[in-house]
Amino acid sequence: MFKYLITIKPLGLMYGSAGAFLSPENLVGRSGAKFPPEAATLSGLIFSINKTTEKFPQNELNANLFVAGPFWAKLESKQNFYIPIPWNKIIAKKAVDEWQLKDSKWELENKSEKLEPDYRWQTIDSWVTSAKAIRIDKYKSVAEIPWKYVSFLHPKIKHSERCVEDSDGLFLENSVQMSEDTCLVYLSTYPIENGWYRFGGENHLVEIESEEIKNKKFLNLMNQPIKRSFALVTPGIWGSNRFSHRHPQHESFPETIEMLTDKPVAYRYRAKGNLGRGRYAVPSGSVYVLAEPLNKTWWEWDEAWFPKEGYSLKRLGCGLCLPIDIKGVA
Repeated sequence: MFKYLITIKPLGLMYGSAGAFLSPENLVGRSGAKFPPEAATLSGLIFSINKTTEKFPQNELNANLFVAGPFWAKLESKQNFYIPIPWNKIIAKKAVDEWQLKDSKWELENKSEKLEPDYRWQTIDSWVTSAKAIRIDKYKSVAEIPWKYVSFLHPKIKHSERCVEDSDGLFLENSVQMSEDTCLVYLSTYPIENGWYRFGGENHLVEIESEEIKNKKFLNLMNQPIKRSFALVTPGIWGSNRFSHRHPQHESFPETIEMLTDKPVAYRYRAKGNLGRGRYAVPSGSVYVLAEPLNKTWWEWDEAWFPKEGYSLKRLGCGLCLPIDIKGVA
């Protein structure tokens, strides 16, 4: 079980990705921008730190390190961090709605108007709260993303002199600025010593703190067996090294009969200095309805249900999910 909350506060700007080189075809926009960093980035940092400190035996970390994320929190309430809202809840500023299954078909409770969600994040404490109750609490338990992208031209300097290179000397840099009262949050089975570290592909300076998970509501949710319905809080990568699927393909995993999801997202990371295999992931917030009860917590899921990249992707929090209640699902 996850034991530690790892919070990461950028000391300045962070970078989602480097945009394409400046060209007539790409004068604006964010080419390939991606933020926050995946849980694999934190895993790599923990292994890197441990090589220096030797606080834990390397074989112990190899066998027992699990991480998950990314999430985020307000600095004043880190334990009540924000996670993606399940797709069965539609939280808009003017109204709310909720999907239900009726006669094996998805229907909205409020059929008069189809809403587009304005909020995609909710506190972990409000996970079991209905969409109507979220509106009654005046949307205090939901939030918009706390970061914004700022694209600017970045120069490539010559090695021999402080001048911009003649060809392809400028490219778009996609910086990310987080609100000062927020931080990124990851879950881990091992702590990191509090301090300043280089984090992410651009090695920008961040402040990292570890604390034990004390939120009883979250711990109870993680220990609650999943029945027939659940929602992802991290991207789900299923299938083999060659094929990406929308749900686990193992014969022992129950049949998925209904889903609420969005288009797949690109998923790729670096492992031990090498770029991992590119995949498509089911996005966070996706809702699954199974043909029969699973009766297992995510922590008890068989590692054979997850793809392998030399090790099971379960160790990177792949498809971390929590149980949900959907009207019409027994």
